Amino acid sequence: MIMRPGAGSLLARRLREPLGAPLGEVYTFLSGLYFRGKLAYARAFADRPEHVLVITPTAGLRPPDTPVTLDVLDGFARIDIANGGSRFRRPLLADARALAAGLASDDEVILLGSIASPKYVDVLSGVFGPRLKFPLAFVGRGDMSRGGLLLRCVAEGAKLDYVPVAGATRHGARPPKLPPLPRRVVPAGG
Repeated sequence: MIMRPGAGSLLARRLREPLGAPLGEVYTFLSGLYFRGKLAYARAFADRPEHVLVITPTAGLRPPDTPVTLDVLDGFARIDIANGGSRFRRPLLADARALAAGLASDDEVILLGSIASPKYVDVLSGVFGPRLKFPLAFVGRGDMSRGGLLLRCVAEGAKLDYVPVAGATRHGARPPKLPPLPRRVVPAGG
């Protein structure tokens, strides 16, 4: 949709411009609820804004405000991160090591990405060890459910409980569906 030549949405037009569009905005458009939830949660509960980082297919860890162009996005799309090739792993590993070097001994790294597959866990666990944690409530949830859960937490101002990835059960029974959110009533004229 946004990568199609001649796509007319504002985001598609910005991606074709030299300055591009923010990575977080692009990922939110591409993955919808899940990434929107991750980004909102990370921004709401990170100690500092610069602690919010996004895993990219070819550029390691980047702030969500990093500008990306259509060419960058096209390069991302050419990488199969599920197989953990070197074009994905090498920059992620380098950035994770640089991040780890600047952490205090009691700092935690919270992974809001997929914990069920090894694509992120293998690389990041090797660098952060027991400091790499994830929300326990993610176990058994699909992407959309995790996104909805994270958005509810932001709305309620409630941080999830985290557990170390190392040794944790990352696959489990599907938890009950989240209750529907109350419908927002938009006042007339607003």
